[in-house]
Amino acid sequence: MAERWLEQQNSRDITSGTIRRIKNSFVNYIYPSLGDIPISQLKAKDFIEALKPLECAGKLDTVKRISQRINRVMTYAVNNDLIEYNPTGKIGAVFKVAHKQNMPSLPPSELPRVMKAISLSSIELQTRCLIEWQLLTITRPIEAVSALWSEIDLKNELWTIPADKMKMRRDHTIPLNKQAIRIIEIMKPISGHGEYVFPTLKAPFNKHMNKETVNTALKRMGFKGELVAHGFRSLASTALNEHGFDYDLIEVSLAHVDRNAVRAIYNRATYLDKRRGMMQWWGDFVEQASQGNVSLSGSNALKTVND
Repeated sequence: MAERWLEQQNSRDITSGTIRRIKNSFVNYIYPSLGDIPISQLKAKDFIEALKPLECAGKLDTVKRISQRINRVMTYAVNNDLIEYNPTGKIGAVFKVAHKQNMPSLPPSELPRVMKAISLSSIELQTRCLIEWQLLTITRPIEAVSALWSEIDLKNELWTIPADKMKMRRDHTIPLNKQAIRIIEIMKPISGHGEYVFPTLKAPFNKHMNKETVNTALKRMGFKGELVAHGFRSLASTALNEHGFDYDLIEVSLAHVDRNAVRAIYNRATYLDKRRGMMQWWGDFVEQASQGNVSLSGSNALKTVND
């Protein structure tokens, strides 16, 4: 039944990677103990017993996800007249709940310290470009690190990330501020002949850098427990909100809400212009935080790099 349900999911707008992870969770944690039992004989306690070892191991998020998937499979079985009711609808309530932890971040007032640490760190040029790129575009780590040259429109100064790479499964267009364009100009002679803007540092250079690259660099700079790559987004959101930018535009820029959600407020041209202005303000804010330091994306960067 789970396999049939997975086939249905595969026909929907769900990535192959997500399908693979769901199947692996069944194969690893459910099939071994319950896979051979007729679905009509399965009770809530059977699934609870199968998931208890995961709870004891502290993998509470995994328990939550698998419980939800089990519930969907059993509901699918009900809808296909294989069972009369779904006994697993409430099994998630049996297990401990994982306490959500916010990604470590810093207030905007601490950005000069961050930029100084980046400027003084002994990291590869490509890694430093990646850090500033993610900061300037306020994207998630995997979105930043997997940027393709084909996604960059330099003429219109836009970066369009396709839906299959986005958490919310919809295209995300980012107006590039002049500081982000500067990062692109630095990377062009390094990786412009390839597919990825930020390829691995080792041959054959046909993959993008690891999504943990920025986190590793921040730890080495002394920010362990204070700041992670994803925390750049929180830092930017705080700065933009404090400056008084429209909340909806900030949320769209963070890819939290669909651009259609603000269609009633802004027509397309006004909407993009307002986002351009906001993203340029953010780029200038980052550059200002770098004054006195060496910023690759700043107006004085070319002279500094040449020196």
